Amino acid sequence: MRILTVLTVGSVLLAQDQMPSIIKVDVDLVNILTSVRDKKGALIPSLQKEDFTILEDGKAQPIKYFTKETDLPLTIGLLVDVSGSQRNLIDIERSAASQFFREVLRKKDLAFLISFGEENELLQDYTGSARLLTEGLNQLRPASGVSGIHPGPVPTMGGPRGTVMYDAVYLAANEKLKGEVGRKVIVLITDGVDQGSRMTRNQAIEAAQKSDAVIYSIEYSDARAYGPFGAGGGGEGELRKMSDETGGRVYKVDRRHTLEQVFKELQDEMRSQYSIAYTPLNEVKDGGYRRLEVRLANKDLKAQARKGYYAIKPAVK
Repeated sequence: MRILTVLTVGSVLLAQDQMPSIIKVDVDLVNILTSVRDKKGALIPSLQKEDFTILEDGKAQPIKYFTKETDLPLTIGLLVDVSGSQRNLIDIERSAASQFFREVLRKKDLAFLISFGEENELLQDYTGSARLLTEGLNQLRPASGVSGIHPGPVPTMGGPRGTVMYDAVYLAANEKLKGEVGRKVIVLITDGVDQGSRMTRNQAIEAAQKSDAVIYSIEYSDARAYGPFGAGGGGEGELRKMSDETGGRVYKVDRRHTLEQVFKELQDEMRSQYSIAYTPLNEVKDGGYRRLEVRLANKDLKAQARKGYYAIKPAVK
């Protein structure tokens, strides 16, 4: 059992130069993953360095490294809501996620699986094996509704729990992804409702930003779980805040947009990103938050990237 703790550490920032096979790690670099879409929402994968301008706190920064992210290693944390309201969706989630892993994972890619209800449980640690991840998905079970029966990596102390979504995001970012390099993604499948987390939404976002993780949220709810009038869910705003701040997006599953289709779109996006790295003109490492903005030369295009980062001193080893 892991105890959830609040730690302040220096993040290691990654960039790649023009040589696709070389990854350089530099604590003075800020790395930004960005996707670009046109007005119709189509991904644009063919831009060049000159098409981008990076601003930190409103000031343009000289871009040091630029590469297209189609082949760099990818680390995925899949977080699946197993609270009572998701009971009827788990079989669909299990099947679609298994197919997603079979199709998205390439050589050197890694993934892990966490379920969350009243508590968080690590069902599969880091692996590049789609088979092992499928075995982990087969362990998904609806939460019992009684806390403390199956303790996971974040224990449930201090009162009854419901759906500890923010704790799950914090755990994935702070304890699993923080020490990794390369592209880091949290995929969150949930109705977006949190009940009982010790961490707040903003603390979950901060943990993701400090670990350089992008949060992709899949809003998936079952109207039957909320009574005869189907009133429930309603967590899209919370999901959108977490995804927008970290450079991800929210996908909504409905009758016209299946979970399988969402996973296919997510796969396409993760293989169509750009990595942009720069050395900040402001060299002060005071732990403060720096606002980021990605501008494009073509005003008809829109960049999707994280809103900022924390200027933290490297950890002393």
